[in-house]
Amino acid sequence: SGCSFCRVFSYENHAALQWFPRFANFAHIKQMFANYQADFREPQTFSLKFKRAEDYPIDLYYLMDLSYSMKDDLENVKSLGTALMLEMEKITSDFRIGFGSFVEKTVMPYISTTPAKLRNPCTGDQNCTSPFSYKNVLSLTSEGNKFNELVGKQHISGNLDSPEGGFDAIMQVAVCGEQIGWRNVTRLLVFSTDAGFHFAGDGKLGGIVLPNDGKCHLENNVYTMSHYYDYPSIAHLVQKLSENNIQTIFAVTEEFQAVYKELKNLIPKSAVGTLSSNSSNVIQLIIDAYNSLSSEVILENSKLPKGVTISYKSFCKNGVNDTQEDGRKCSNISIGDEVKFEINVTANECPKKGQNETIKIKPLGFTEEVEINLQFICECQCQSEGEPNSQACHEGNGTFECGACRCNEGRIGRLCECSTDEVNSEDMDAYCRRENSTEICSNNGECICGQCVCKKRENTNEVYSGKYCECDNFNCDRSNGLICGGNGICKCRVCECFPNFTGSACDCSLDTFPCMASNGQICNGRGTCECGTCNCTDPKFQGATCEMCQTCVGVCAEHKDCVQCRAFDKGEKKETCSQECMHFNMTRPDPLSHCKEKDVDDCWFYFTYSVNSNGEASVHVVETPECPSGPDIIPIVAGVVAGIVLIGLALLLIWKLLMIIHDRREFAKFEKEKMNAKWDTVSQEAFICIKATEVEEE
Repeated sequence: SGCSFCRVFSYENHAALQWFPRFANFAHIKQMFANYQADFREPQTFSLKFKRAEDYPIDLYYLMDLSYSMKDDLENVKSLGTALMLEMEKITSDFRIGFGSFVEKTVMPYISTTPAKLRNPCTGDQNCTSPFSYKNVLSLTSEGNKFNELVGKQHISGNLDSPEGGFDAIMQVAVCGEQIGWRNVTRLLVFSTDAGFHFAGDGKLGGIVLPNDGKCHLENNVYTMSHYYDYPSIAHLVQKLSENNIQTIFAVTEEFQAVYKELKNLIPKSAVGTLSSNSSNVIQLIIDAYNSLSSEVILENSKLPKGVTISYKSFCKNGVNDTQEDGRKCSNISIGDEVKFEINVTANECPKKGQNETIKIKPLGFTEEVEINLQFICECQCQSEGEPNSQACHEGNGTFECGACRCNEGRIGRLCECSTDEVNSEDMDAYCRRENSTEICSNNGECICGQCVCKKRENTNEVYSGKYCECDNFNCDRSNGLICGGNGICKCRVCECFPNFTGSACDCSLDTFPCMASNGQICNGRGTCECGTCNCTDPKFQGATCEMCQTCVGVCAEHKDCVQCRAFDKGEKKETCSQECMHFNMTRPDPLSHCKEKDVDDCWFYFTYSVNSNGEASVHVVETPECPSGPDIIPIVAGVVAGIVLIGLALLLIWKLLMIIHDRREFAKFEKEKMNAKWDTVSQEAFICIKATEVEEE
């Protein structure tokens, strides 16, 4: 930042590491407590090793949907305990199993609340147990026979809607550690169902508006607050499962595989298996899911203090290295394998009160963790060791600390040699102007005792520097909204690019990989790679790697002359063959038969057939058949519609014309009849006489 070398104080950080093994016989990582003195903006790096242990204890809790559709599944699960114990003995000598069941919230519209349906929610002669939200039937135990005994006494229940209340049950299993009996070992939760799930917000259908509180509410091993708290959200479940180191296995039917695979993507360290219609494959499903989960390690850290960033780099098996989010995990880890993670912690700003902070890092699904205690260094250590009234500060007019003078009140200057009362500002200002400039300290600072003191900016990362405050680290060219494109450092308004980048904004990559064609040539040999993009020197060619030529002749015609001169020593390029036609390798294969045949789809496929001197046949096939294009539907449909409309219009016009002709003929006929009409004349007297005669007759 423009400081002279004599004033730069360098601090070397030392980390105190203390290792405390947790499980002497089967620890995955050794629990570590690390003290780091975090220098401001100075990254600190340490390594963490993970080893998959052999014979690691396992707790498995089987959580089952007991709605009516799972009736046949329950029969198979009743004998699961001893069978699963026998299989798990091949993996660990310390295995415990538990069982819980769930149905749905005990309010409308999830269940029927009529008294008869509350006693027996099933129809017909089926004898079902009353609806319930969640029951802890059997806490974790090593007795497989006890599992079979208690599960054998369970009965199915029923509800009205298809999605089930499984999330309520998962939450209680996660947070009720004492009642479930979880140990600090591998914790597996097997969630078995043949339906979807309700989640946060669905409780409003039953008038339940209070969010799930994430606490244990088991009384006599029954969840008693299902009517009071809403279902938990997926994010809430993820938090509680992670806090309690529980790995979830979703054993669901084929119909709901897609739904639970999407859920799996949101819940770290979870797996999905396809459950047969009667749960007969559940043991193999659990074994496969456990092997998948235990072969992967994913690191997570606690909430970071403000201004602290953390990054990971993984060193996995077979030389696989990753950074960013993928740097947190390694896969395909076998028993006894050891992988390494390099963790980088950086403090980008100091806490306001300067207090120490703690970060915890652990592998998901395991209890072992690394605890890092950060001690922030926001001031040079030498500031506490200053020499008051030091002679190094012009006759004792300041405190000498960190290689510089901090002046007493009324004194200014690098060595406190000036008095604020005696300094002539006009004389001093001359020392603060650049040559041929009238600006004092480049308008970015003030002149104190003949020296520029640069202004401080609101953003502490933006700094003015230089003898005349002429430099800064924030006015460089930008690309994609970032200073120096994020690929360099801004120094005195000029970008200093990182390796492999160039340009005024470091936005030009020198990497030629994006320009590499499939044949291994840069831009197919027809252009230059500039900033990761091919600039085709031949205007005929275009495309990402100059591979396309709209006006070029076919490849056969293009190479005809060169093949002719090299193979047969004739043709137009015979004289210049060695100069113009050596850019390809030419072989002389055995005589070929070029074949063109049609398949059942009326597509042409091409191949060559040859036989070498040893009688061995060789066939080369063109990968893509040449199929006739199908009819273009849009023009056909448009033509038919247009034809129908035009025919309709034509018929309408013809009808209109015929009606006009008919009307004219009728009108002419009417006019003619009117002209030829003859009317007889009758006198009034005759009428009167007739009337008189009629009267007389009466």
